[in-house]
Amino acid sequence: MPSSGMHGDEPGIALTPVDIDTTSVPRGGSTTARFRELDASGLVLKALRLAVFYLALLALWQLLYSLHVWSPYLLPSPSDVWHSFIDYVDNGLIQKAVRASMQRLVIGYAISILIGLIIGMACGSNKYVDETLGSLVLGLQSLPSITWLPLAILWFGLNQNAIIFVTFMGSVGAIAISARAGVQAIPPLYRRAAATMGASRYQSVRYVLLPAMVPSMAQGLKLGWSFAWRSLMAAELIFVTMGLGHLLNLGRDLNNMSLVLAIMFVIVAIGLAVDRIFFARVEAWVQERWGLEAA
Repeated sequence: MPSSGMHGDEPGIALTPVDIDTTSVPRGGSTTARFRELDASGLVLKALRLAVFYLALLALWQLLYSLHVWSPYLLPSPSDVWHSFIDYVDNGLIQKAVRASMQRLVIGYAISILIGLIIGMACGSNKYVDETLGSLVLGLQSLPSITWLPLAILWFGLNQNAIIFVTFMGSVGAIAISARAGVQAIPPLYRRAAATMGASRYQSVRYVLLPAMVPSMAQGLKLGWSFAWRSLMAAELIFVTMGLGHLLNLGRDLNNMSLVLAIMFVIVAIGLAVDRIFFARVEAWVQERWGLEAA
């Protein structure tokens, strides 16, 4: 009697083993390693592209200097700018200027985040506040931040509080507008559901408004940072105090274009570093957490 694969008295179906080529099935470890290799190769290619691009810019700069298209006084060579940067690093002025500027920036930017969130949430939650205070914020956003410096000096005097105030005014509008847009983009059903479940006003803000605002605020915080950074540099250019803007002004007074360009590169480098180290990670986290990344 042929084998029927029965167990006890119950009829069964004979199962024929199927030969499976296990080598064709991707394993988790090898797949992960392959993805890591692809990511590493992509990073290498990106680094090579950036290196080639900036080396080409340096070569073009050196070519313009060698052809004397402009006077060396107006366009120094890359080596002159590098030596000027090294000289001011050796005497410690650049380090002191960076610390002073970043301290003012952190204080002004932190205050603008706090006040901007409050204003934006109020405008997004109440149409009457939006019609009054919201219109004022939109109007002030079109006002260049450096125009606040004379008023800041009259209010706070010739000290760094005036620069912090200008930095604050430069970024608070962008943060408030982003917070307002984030609140207004929340589906009304979320608020109704929170109210139905008996959530208090604090709980609605903590567990509904703030989480739903995060995707919009990621861009708003980045925009507010850029406005704060620009406002700080503009204020330090006019207001004589230790900072990167002061070193720019010093280079102009000394007719030292190499120093001016060196400080400009430092300002750009700090801006890129903050964007890559902090805001790029925040945006990546928001995209992953809220499911916004591309498939």
